[in-house]
This record gives sequence, structure tokens and C-alpha cells, in this order.
Amino acid sequence: MTEIKEIKEIKANAAVDQFILYWGDMGGQWGVNRSVAQIHALLFLSTKPLNAEQISETLGIARSNVSNSLKELVSWKLIRRVPIQGERREHFEAETDVWEMAMRIAQGRKEREIDPAMRLLTDCVAAAEIENALDPVALARMKEMQAFLNTVDTWYGQMLTVPKSKLNMLMKM
Repeated sequence: MTEIKEIKEIKANAAVDQFILYWGDMGGQWGVNRSVAQIHALLFLSTKPLNAEQISETLGIARSNVSNSLKELVSWKLIRRVPIQGERREHFEAETDVWEMAMRIAQGRKEREIDPAMRLLTDCVAAAEIENALDPVALARMKEMQAFLNTVDTWYGQMLTVPKSKLNMLMKM
């Protein structure tokens, strides 16, 4: 119970509350469940690993929702399990390097959105090229979209090789 009290004291700060609420709202705009985003925000700001019960109590989110949200955050590699000496419960902590976090989110989005779109477009273009009745404008537009996604994919691969300090400098330009 002392641990939950300590976590609630951390969250009792108005700025922390605001950050967690804002991150939850932003998550919703990015297609991420609000609870997932709020849990991520809490773990990101926490100075020590938290267990699911602490997270549930602190945020007022159902324990089952917390468990599912933690699984999703682990799959995105935005949080990790942390063993705590003498504890049976799993504890979690967030990646706190914002560049690493951004890269992991970008990688997850690419795998879930860009890669399937590229595969679909490849299939569509291949099918369109053998269709006699297809308007050439439609085929040209499919190929243009395919070329764009290939460029995005190539650019993304190149950006992975750029050191964070140089990426930071590029983004400030």
C-alpha cells in the first residue's frame, strides 16, 4: 500500500496529471487506445518500475484493461518488464530516450501500416498491368503511389543508419 501511495503522490502533481491526460488524448488522435497512452505516460514519467496494480490504482483504470494495455506497450517495445528482487508481480518501466521511443513507434507504424500497403499495392499493380480494360490513368496513379511508398521505405531505412545527433540536427533545419 505504501508503494501505491508513493505513486499517487507522484501523480498528484497537476503538471503530471495534465501530461498523462494530454498523452491519452493524443494517443486517441494517433489511433492508440487512450488507456494505453495514459499508461505509457505514467511509466514514462515514473522514476521507478510499476506493477499493474499500482498502475490500475493510480490511473483508475480496470486491472484487465491495464493488463491488455501493458501487453500492447510491450509489443511496441515502448515498455519492458523489470525483475524486482523479492517481488512476484511483474514490474514495468518505459523507454525514456525520446529518440529511441520515436524510432520504435516509427518502426511499429511502418510494420503495421506501410509494409502491408506496399504488399497490397504490388499485388494491385501486377493485376492492373494485365487488365486490358483498365484506364491507363488508374494504372499510372497506382504506380505513382507504389513509387511514393517505395521512396518512403527507402528513406526510412536510410534514416535508421543516421546517428541520433545528426537526425536531431536535420530535424532542426
